[in-house]
Amino acid sequence: MIYRLYEWVVIRGIGILPAHICFMITGEDLRNAPEKLAFVARWCGEVNRNLEGHAPLPNNSSTNRAIQGVTVHVSTPNPDEIVPFLPSIREVSTYAELILHVGEHQEGAGEGIAFEVVVGKSGRDEIVSCIRTMAGEGLRPEEVNEQTFERCLTFRYTPDLVIKTGGYHLTDFLIWQSVYSELFFSDVNWRLFRKIDFLRALRDYQGRVRRFGT
Repeated sequence: MIYRLYEWVVIRGIGILPAHICFMITGEDLRNAPEKLAFVARWCGEVNRNLEGHAPLPNNSSTNRAIQGVTVHVSTPNPDEIVPFLPSIREVSTYAELILHVGEHQEGAGEGIAFEVVVGKSGRDEIVSCIRTMAGEGLRPEEVNEQTFERCLTFRYTPDLVIKTGGYHLTDFLIWQSVYSELFFSDVNWRLFRKIDFLRALRDYQGRVRRFGT
């Protein structure tokens, strides 16, 4: 009862949300708690619904009041290890629009918040792929700029908040896109990560002043 009350107090104090969130977990994390992905998808929907009753923002406001997308990167040298957990991963589609990337395989199901689960892909792989794409298009060096590079990225979004559970070691996933992202490191590992821990990350994000490198 006390836990639920504390959860209610925290969520009532959140009025600003990151539009896109990225979780970084390991293959071991997924093996230990594959069901946590669906939990996160459900939590995001609950947080969004909580803010639906807030007063509307001015049209020119840069403040965001809805989680629009979530990405979970599963760091593993062997993407095939997640095959036994595919049924649990697909449960995400009960609460959100699941887009699953495993190697070259991609599948989707459900509707709602875009929820991408990316297994095994690295930021280095993505950058190499960008360079190959530009080379294949026959672009000259002087034609390459930030806009050209970003057009060739596999994942064309910039996470507002990156959450790393269970420690302080980040991967190179979204290394280009996350340069200005806010980082939240949780001492709680993925298996024990609770809704209240998620809400604390959102509250921490709300309290930051984003400078985007300035």
